[in-house]
Amino acid sequence: MALMITDKCINCDVCEPECPNAAISQGDEVYVIDINKCTECIGHYDDPQCVEVCPVDCIPLNPNKIETEEQLWEKFHQLTKQT
Repeated sequence: MALMITDKCINCDVCEPECPNAAISQGDEVYVIDINKCTECIGHYDDPQCVEVCPVDCIPLNPNKIETEEQLWEKFHQLTKQT
């Protein structure tokens, strides 16, 4: 699954620079995660870095973007142009 940022986000700016895929950006009211770029940090880290640094615990799995670990690895390879 990709991750998502809920409306509990306080716009603290700590998650955006931690994303190795540049999937996080400032939205209209809170930060947002591009589901096409989010790999839950697979290929980069053992755990999602945005979740690790979030001080308010507002980054759950996105129930609208269910992906297997294999699909996340494929997305990682596509994003980094590795096959």
